[in-house]
Amino acid sequence: MESAQSEPPLIVEPNLSIREVLRLLQLQASGSVLVCRGDAVLGIFTERDALKVMASRADMSRPISEVMTAGPATIHRTATIGDAIRLMARGGYRRLPIIDEQQRLVGVIKVSNVVNYFVEHFPQAVFNLPPQPNVVMQEREGA
Repeated sequence: MESAQSEPPLIVEPNLSIREVLRLLQLQASGSVLVCRGDAVLGIFTERDALKVMASRADMSRPISEVMTAGPATIHRTATIGDAIRLMARGGYRRLPIIDEQQRLVGVIKVSNVVNYFVEHFPQAVFNLPPQPNVVMQEREGA
């Protein structure tokens, strides 16, 4: 995972209230928090989860551990960017916690990190993509 810049994760304890987590997400302008006990990842709470909680009119004083997604998919720090893309695509994930050999949290990779990786390593291919891929022109352009 060192090939794509991961970001330092925003971490909260499982007993923190939903209200406090929402406030933290807002203050940090973050789309997710990892719920951890020590270095062990217990769950993830994303902006999608926040919308579900708010729509259900849940008691915001409840602990985040009651509404988080428990046991999120993780990726090992020695995995390749291709491994991350496959796992994200297969599971529909936008963020993956990165773990080490002892299952300790070492970072998080987001879809935006993957996009930035491609822009950095293949700028011509990325910047020369048509605005609407796979569109067939009815008439030839130009003279």
